[in-house]
Amino acid sequence: MDRNSIIIVTGAAGFIGSCMVGYLNQNGYENLILADEFDEEEKDRNLHGKKYLVRVERDNLFEWLDRDNPAVDFVLHLGARTDTTEFDYSIHEKLNVEYSKQIWKYCSVKNIPLVYASSAATYGSGDLGYIDSHEIVDQLKPLNPYGVSKNEFDKWAIKISQQAGDGSRESAPPFWAGLKFFNVYGPNEYHKGRMASVIFHSFKQIQDKGKVRLFRSHRPSFKDGEQLRDFIYVNDVLGVCYWFMKEVGSLKSEIGGQKARKGSMESGLYNLGTGKARSFNDLVKAIYNALNKKISIEYIDTPADIRDKYQYFTEASMTKLRNAGYKEDFFSLENGVRDYIKTFLVDNKYY
Repeated sequence: MDRNSIIIVTGAAGFIGSCMVGYLNQNGYENLILADEFDEEEKDRNLHGKKYLVRVERDNLFEWLDRDNPAVDFVLHLGARTDTTEFDYSIHEKLNVEYSKQIWKYCSVKNIPLVYASSAATYGSGDLGYIDSHEIVDQLKPLNPYGVSKNEFDKWAIKISQQAGDGSRESAPPFWAGLKFFNVYGPNEYHKGRMASVIFHSFKQIQDKGKVRLFRSHRPSFKDGEQLRDFIYVNDVLGVCYWFMKEVGSLKSEIGGQKARKGSMESGLYNLGTGKARSFNDLVKAIYNALNKKISIEYIDTPADIRDKYQYFTEASMTKLRNAGYKEDFFSLENGVRDYIKTFLVDNKYY
């Protein structure tokens, strides 16, 4: 895919979306159509200095596409309602399921490859493991409405893609990948409030009070702060999205839903983590080491509204992505935290 290609990025003013825009700019891509709600000044700062063709309000995107009919080459659908403490499912259903279906149908009609953001929240408590197999998607039991909405769209995408492959009236993009993001951290999350990463909140707590507060474990099998997550630096997420774009861009002219492939790469769901779970204690130690400060941790009760929906362990199986051909190493927790803090947080910089 050459640098004149036109690319849609949804969620473009948000955390991962705005970093994606910056990453594309760094690699010479400026013909970008950005979709999001652009009415928040704090989010708008994420886009300062970035280059693109046009910004389109999220709710006006499809009307605008019908009217202007740009020759879009690729879609990165990174927009979503990501608040895991929002328990009104209708909000998640509208933004994460129905809107995603519209994106899918647009890509299907226009024969455009699609990469979209799914989530490790789909795995729930992890009783079935963290393997990105299509065989278990119908059995997954997410712990919150956000996770449910992401899994509902994954299920729908798999079903429609299979029907398209069987020659029914249903259609699918020439290539699609749903990336199950694990715990992503990095710059441009200043606006996220409660939903910002533990690294961001811990850094602020050290600045303000000299110590970090972590959730106490409410399970005997886990010590305080030893809850385990697969933390992935946003730079790695950007690299994987970009790799998919470059690898499958040539598939635009092909038809056939999940049959479209390049090498061993197939349409479908892919985990996007590091493949190595680390504890919150490890994470906080990495922050203190990056700041060259003495470690001080206080453990507090997990808020009651999320306690029974809290994941104590996540770890991505990365075999599928590796088999598809992705060879790059991921940032270690220590290196990712160090880069985030020293390059961005210390000076309040943006990606």
